[in-house]
Amino acid sequence: MSSSILTARNLSKVVASAEGELTILHDLSLGLNKGDSLAIVGSSGSGKSTLLGLLAGLDLPSGGSVALAGHDLDTLDEDQRARVRAEHVGFVFQSFQLLDSLNALENVMLPLELEGHADARQRARALLERVGLGQRLTHYPRQLSGGEQQRVAIARAFVGEPDVLFADEPTGNLDSHTGERISDLLFELNRERGATLVLVTHDERLAHRCQRLIRLEGGHLVDHVEP
Repeated sequence: MSSSILTARNLSKVVASAEGELTILHDLSLGLNKGDSLAIVGSSGSGKSTLLGLLAGLDLPSGGSVALAGHDLDTLDEDQRARVRAEHVGFVFQSFQLLDSLNALENVMLPLELEGHADARQRARALLERVGLGQRLTHYPRQLSGGEQQRVAIARAFVGEPDVLFADEPTGNLDSHTGERISDLLFELNRERGATLVLVTHDERLAHRCQRLIRLEGGHLVDHVEP
């Protein structure tokens, strides 16, 4: 049985602009297996976030295809892609994207509750304790430091046991010391839970902790490193 979890074939993205059609991503292919870690690096405007959005099914390509956990995303409508994401994907963003009206425990419980899991509270509490926030369960985002908010976001991303975790600049709003601790946590949970990690970052040190690295320039793949 194949261990492939994410495959992109001849992926491209073209958008309309005042000057005509603009190609953001050019003919990119890659494949990832379960448990792999991939860093996507490049300067601003190189196509990193566009690629992540296509791989996650948040956007559709202009050409090529993406297969995620056995689903051909380009053949699905938005509701179907949303279902694939709910079942197979977790997200960590630079801006944390926690709900201010919910405390830490409720933020982590939310995706499980939306899926109807009866054990949402127990699973959320266990994961928050795992990331070192067992004493902060009832604190709201405004009462937490940036590093603590990102740990809540990481717990929320992993609580559904995703096959693939997409992280977009997960340390971008953190100081270097806190960012290092968050990076350690991401890779520890990646190993423990066997999720595939796809990471967009400007941080070269963080990128080189991944098993594989691709570099984009102007939407072109210019480097592919497999240590």
